[in-house]
Formats: sequence, C-alpha cells, structure tokens
Amino acid sequence: MPKLVPTTSPPTTPWKARHADEDYGGRAEPNWRDVDWAPHLHQVEIDGAALNYVDIGEDDGTPVVLVHGLAGQWQNWLENIPAIARRRRVLAPDLPGHGSSAMPRDKISIQGYGQVVDAFCERLGLERVALVGNSMGGFVASEVAIQFPRLVERLVLVSAAGISNANLYRAPALTVGRVARALTVATAARHRWMAARPVTRHLAIALVARHPALLAPDLVWEGLMKGAGKEGFDDAFRACLEYDFRERLGDIRSPTLVVWGENDSVLSVKDAQEFERLIPDSRKVVMEDTGHIPMLERPNAFNELLMGFLSESGPAEDKEPADHESQRV
Repeated sequence: MPKLVPTTSPPTTPWKARHADEDYGGRAEPNWRDVDWAPHLHQVEIDGAALNYVDIGEDDGTPVVLVHGLAGQWQNWLENIPAIARRRRVLAPDLPGHGSSAMPRDKISIQGYGQVVDAFCERLGLERVALVGNSMGGFVASEVAIQFPRLVERLVLVSAAGISNANLYRAPALTVGRVARALTVATAARHRWMAARPVTRHLAIALVARHPALLAPDLVWEGLMKGAGKEGFDDAFRACLEYDFRERLGDIRSPTLVVWGENDSVLSVKDAQEFERLIPDSRKVVMEDTGHIPMLERPNAFNELLMGFLSESGPAEDKEPADHESQRV
C-alpha cells in the first residue's frame, strides 16, 4: 500500500481570490434562501437517540441520501438540496453528535455511523439509495457500501476521508497539528460576525475552502460555521484516525464517482486516484482551483456532475466493472 502525504496544497492567501473564475462561489438554482425549510425538517429515533434530518422532493427515481463531514450538519448541502429535489427525493441527516442530532449511546465509530445510515434508510422505507458523502461523510458512505451493498445503488465520494488519514494516525505530530487547526475552526464557528467579513471569513475557513472571501457570508455561516463545535466532534475525529478500511474498498460494487478539489488542504488530491484505483467500478473528477468542499465552492458544476452521474442507468447484477475514467473540470 503506497504511503500518501496528508496534503500537498496549503491554504491560499486572500488576494488569490481575485484570480478565481466566475464559476467559483456561484449561487445554484433554485436558491436555498427561497425554501421554507421548516416543513421538511424531521426527527427519527435510531438506536434510542434522536436523529435530525431534512427530507424534500418527490420522484420515482432512486432517493438521494447526503452525508456531511466532520463538524458538519445537513446544511453543508444547502446549495445542492434544492437542485436535487427538482428531480429526486433527497434526504440529509445530521450524524449522531452533529447538528441537531443527539449523541449515540455507543462510542462513535465509522462502522457505527455506517450502521446508523443503514438504519435511517430502513426506518424511512428506502430500499435503494444513491449515497453521497463529503469528507468524513465519504468515509461513512464507503463503509455503508461495504457493509450494506444492497442498499447503495450509486456512490459519490466528495473529498472523502479514509485514505491518507490512516497514515496520519501513525504520525503524531501531524495529528496534533490537524486537531489544533480543526479546534480553531470550531471555536471560530461560535462567532457569526466572522462569516460577515471577507478577512475573518478567510481566517475561519481557509482550511476547507479555496477562496472563502468569494463565498456568500450567509452560506458560510449556515452551511459551514454554524455546525462546528458540537459534542460529537472529538470522538468522530478520533474515529476517522483509528479506522483503516483500505483493504476492503475493493468490495464496493456500486458504480462510484470520486469528486475532488485540486487544491484540497485537508485531504490530498492524491487520495482521489487511490480511491479510483481501489474501487473497481469508479472514475474520478478533479475540480481545478477548488478546496475541500466542491459542492459549496462550485455548486453549479457539482450539481450538474452529480445529476448526470445519477441519471446513468444502473448496472445489472452481474455487470462487469467499467474501466476507470478520469477527468478535470
């Protein structure tokens, strides 16, 4: 197994934003600000703990389940949910210990989160889903595809954890540095005013977004900063470092799309090609001048890519895995 460096792209400086193209930070349609979210917010009990989720859209197609990352919540997908809901039913839970979901009774683990996602789908009567995960959510989504292959019709991994973080666990100095940076973001998230100003916005989320100053202040607050600092953060961070499933990625049989930002400062873009190498029926797309959250940094391009992939016909039970395909956008 080749050793991969944690990242090769440090956060950029604020003045680099002036060189970004017009697609970066664009607003997707329908506009999430025009949605009355309250009727679509629900809770369900999973293993004795309340799980918060949003459920919107109706269609005969396969439902789409979105899984957020560490320190996230369902609002990480604000720029994507309305567009998906035009054609599919879309559901986005807050993982236990995140957002408005309660802490789980058992210790947080990636395997346990995978079981929660499966139980969530079962409680809502979802027999087959398209599963989309960002960062730790991609780690969890991959685990679901391994543990519960019949549930996952298609898999989309967006800057997914699960590759270089396994090496990070073996490098204590790097681990301490990452924890310190993550806790800084969690602390900053308690101050809404930081999202309102370009410079403080950059300081708060430069680790995850390539050009924070170009992202709308309300999106940064609602979609990113508001969800940080929750009770499950430390345990979930530890779970990401402790679990190594690389030898099991070959068991994934769902057609898989791997989406990555070329300038991801959290997880190296080299991880994308490793996911592509290890998952049989997979292909990757690398977005230029983009960080760790492509779905919020370039929502229009991401939504088009996602819906195009989901509209492809599903594989037959005995279909041979397709050849790997890669592209840059």
